[in-house]
Amino acid sequence: MEKVQSVRGTYDLFGDAKRKMKKVIATGEQVVEKYGFEEIETPIFEFTEVFARNLGDTSDIVTKEMYCFEDKGGESLTLRPEGTAGVVRAFVSNGMQQNLPVKFYYHGPMFRYERPQKGRQRQFTQFGVELLGVENPQADIEVISMAYEFLEKLGLNGQVTVEINSLGDAESRDAYREKLVAYLQEHFDELSQDSKNRLERNPLRILDSKEECDKAVVENAPRYADSLNEASQQFFADVLRGLDLLGIKYRVNDRLVRGLDYYSHTVFELTTDKLGAQGTVLAGGRYNGLVAQMGGGDVAGIGWACGVERLAMLIEENIALPRPIAVIPVGEDTQDKALQIAHQLRLAGFNVEQSYSGNMKKRLIKANKINAAYAVILGSDELANGSATLKNLDSGEQKNVSLDNLTEELK
Repeated sequence: MEKVQSVRGTYDLFGDAKRKMKKVIATGEQVVEKYGFEEIETPIFEFTEVFARNLGDTSDIVTKEMYCFEDKGGESLTLRPEGTAGVVRAFVSNGMQQNLPVKFYYHGPMFRYERPQKGRQRQFTQFGVELLGVENPQADIEVISMAYEFLEKLGLNGQVTVEINSLGDAESRDAYREKLVAYLQEHFDELSQDSKNRLERNPLRILDSKEECDKAVVENAPRYADSLNEASQQFFADVLRGLDLLGIKYRVNDRLVRGLDYYSHTVFELTTDKLGAQGTVLAGGRYNGLVAQMGGGDVAGIGWACGVERLAMLIEENIALPRPIAVIPVGEDTQDKALQIAHQLRLAGFNVEQSYSGNMKKRLIKANKINAAYAVILGSDELANGSATLKNLDSGEQKNVSLDNLTEELK
């Protein structure tokens, strides 16, 4: 029979790789909960319009990457390609506008039909945060500093660069869009076909293009900063001043944009060269228009997200499980007592591995193989005396210990 394979772009997680991903998520939770963020879990699939309407029908995610299907009732559903749209939909659906500000974090699987590459799969895990209901720059400063602390806690001290830019308010964005379109139309024949298609509908996406011909055109495009009105300039200056106060180093990158119309003011990426070429490991921005677009009123928002797999690849050390205690019965008559001892030690908080078969020598070899710290050896004589032999598997020292005192002795 032909061997069954996993679907292209998916993978099985176990062992050290899974432990590293758990560390990324646990570290993220530890950091963001200090800032008052609470976990939210939204469905893995939503009505397609939740993503199509809000990510924009010209974005690569919508046009090329979404997993859409029709259910038995004829509804068009989509596996979530990212987390923000679902969280904002939950905010609107559950009428949370009366309890602002709202701070949520999430983690879980996302799905995109893209070419699998290092650290990027068709099913991947994302960790993200969303802060809704705060219009002032303090929110921007808080979420960026939180992201920076998160990556530092993962061991990337001094190896992370914050790249930041401002898209300004709607007036500034419209002014820039007009200048950009005029410039790109002059270079229309030099653009890729994708960018030609985007020119009328979503020209800012062209600034994100990975095509070499587009990069060459964009190199001399108008600077976004020149289109920011006074209010937008002041907002951005306040964000940068806050980062300065917190000692967070950043680099203003005026080519950093978000192509979706609901983004405004601050956009940022945290990059590192630990995966080879300078690569983004976390990205976010302010999206003051998204809640309104979902029918939830004029509520400001800002957030960020990161790929857990890519961050796990940056953890260099192996993450070992806590060292267990091996319980080794010698002879059939000690099996029942060994079962009870293992149970009691687990209730006391120890990790316990119980040998299932083999003579004592084989069981000790297995105990060393699983990196057990101690072996509790129970033979017929020990059973009669209400004791066990406790062996330190590092030093080889062993002693007889009363079963009544075994837990305290191990502690």
